[in-house]
Amino acid sequence: MAKRILVVEDNDLNRKLFCDVLRSQGFAVEPCADGLEALGRAREFVPNLIIMDIQLPNVSGLELIEQAKADPVLRSIPVLAVTAYAGIGDEERIRDAGADSYLAKPVSIGPFMTAVRALV
Repeated sequence: MAKRILVVEDNDLNRKLFCDVLRSQGFAVEPCADGLEALGRAREFVPNLIIMDIQLPNVSGLELIEQAKADPVLRSIPVLAVTAYAGIGDEERIRDAGADSYLAKPVSIGPFMTAVRALV
């Protein structure tokens, strides 16, 4: 059975790229453009991995990671944080929120798939 990945990314091109690459590698993928829907979708889809953009409209990816890690149903699902904002201290804040791994945008396919495989 294919491993399931929830992709939370508000940028249409990035979301499509991530989903297309993951599907081409045999993963079952659920795209989510709205951070406000992300945790509900995670509970329904029950992914093996959540790929979480940090800069989302309406809600921060950091907040969503913290909420997921506090949720008994979602707590054990690894989170790969992906962000364009890779300043000093950002990776530490993202990991402190509960992310299991972190990639800075722009993301290259090789490192992206390496990070995904390490978490699933």
